[in-house]
Amino acid sequence: MSLLKFFFASLVLVCNSVVFCALMVPFALIKLLLPFAPVRRGVDRVLNTIPELWISVNNFWLTAVNSGTWQVSGTEGLRRDGWYLVQSNHQSWVDIVVIQRVLNQRIPMLKFFLKKELIYVPILGLAWWALDFPFMRRGGGGGSARKDLRDARQACEKFRLLPTSVMSFVEGTRFTPAKHAHQQSPYQHLLKPKSGGMGMALGTMGELFDSLIDVTIIYPDKVPTFIDAMCGRLGKVVVLVQQRPIPPELLKPGSQQRAQLQAWVEALWQEKDHAIGQRLGSELYNS
Repeated sequence: MSLLKFFFASLVLVCNSVVFCALMVPFALIKLLLPFAPVRRGVDRVLNTIPELWISVNNFWLTAVNSGTWQVSGTEGLRRDGWYLVQSNHQSWVDIVVIQRVLNQRIPMLKFFLKKELIYVPILGLAWWALDFPFMRRGGGGGSARKDLRDARQACEKFRLLPTSVMSFVEGTRFTPAKHAHQQSPYQHLLKPKSGGMGMALGTMGELFDSLIDVTIIYPDKVPTFIDAMCGRLGKVVVLVQQRPIPPELLKPGSQQRAQLQAWVEALWQEKDHAIGQRLGSELYNS
């Protein structure tokens, strides 16, 4: 049965990706050849709608092959015409599918900070480029790092044209016990947060953001892999969504902004770590 579910999910996912990326190609070419603000604004509206449909189809196969329960709270009051900064803890590639399922068509389409190498992923790399996803190089320094920073800032500037949600996994990598031990993380369920991506978004378009959407993802049974999700072994999923005001001082330029942002994120991380511990303890008690 798991094998049949995997083949069904794979077929839907591949066909879905090919069809919707093909739909994006002519609009991506228009965007490349006519890089003018009025044209970009109209083209970007179409380019942002296509991935929402792609996500809806992915939600179909995810629900069809998995029977586990979902507990989602805090999505009330979200708006599709707002600007949001979104952050989440990160444990698995499944996190992206989970966040998209919960927030799709509730807020503007999520734009992720991606590793530079992902631009070469067949089909999806072109789609991410057309959608102005910021591509970042991990590590390195000097001129290449400064160029990556400029490119990411330029991508964030483009987000001003239409309501946008900028997504950041502030841990920078997926949580594993080995990484947790290596970091000597002060949090029980999280890695140390890195606020660079959030700082870039705030510094470029901070005055536009309505709020921070703080997402906490919990897998009470076990942390699933993407293969688990495709084979129907996703298990129970708990998603806590909180809208939080962004402190006004973080929107002001100044030498202390980075330190203030890091302190704010660390405070949020302490609260998130406590919420995960409480929920996991409750699940263990009730099982």
